[in-house]
Amino acid sequence: MRPFRRREPLHVRLAREGGIPLEEPAAPRPVWDEPGIHGLQRARRWDAVVTVEAPDLEGDRSSFVALPSGDLVVEEGPENVAPLADALEQELRPPYRAEAVRRDGGLWAVGARRIEVVELPGIAGEEVELSEHEGEHELLVDGERAFGSIPKLERPGHAVRARRIDGELWEVEAAPL
Repeated sequence: MRPFRRREPLHVRLAREGGIPLEEPAAPRPVWDEPGIHGLQRARRWDAVVTVEAPDLEGDRSSFVALPSGDLVVEEGPENVAPLADALEQELRPPYRAEAVRRDGGLWAVGARRIEVVELPGIAGEEVELSEHEGEHELLVDGERAFGSIPKLERPGHAVRARRIDGELWEVEAAPL
């Protein structure tokens, strides 16, 4: 007895009998389609990047926020980041969020991006998320659902996240839904 063998795969026969055309398999993707080779640049992370000689500054890292008033709120690193902020403000006006890293000796590399700052009095928590979908608002404060809305954060068709900077000042980011 001879083993049973199909001449064509079952899915091919069924497709042919059902009148469904089968396409040739797609050619493998060309090597130039790989990330980094396609010619599209990465999304820009910084609006300004500077190097600063600040040998007296302690530590190796710093992150801070420059408020619209010109005040600086240090989140990490040495308290006196004024030399870093002064150099940045040659390129970028407040408000901005900055990160700095010590390079060789007293040389610091500092990158900053523009931010939106709003005053939200009476809000508890450290992080607020507000989204609207089909006329329905969803408000989360520190990850927990909350009742109501915050008019200063309402952006139709957007999800809005606000993080407390200091006191009643919040950094706001909005992304389309």
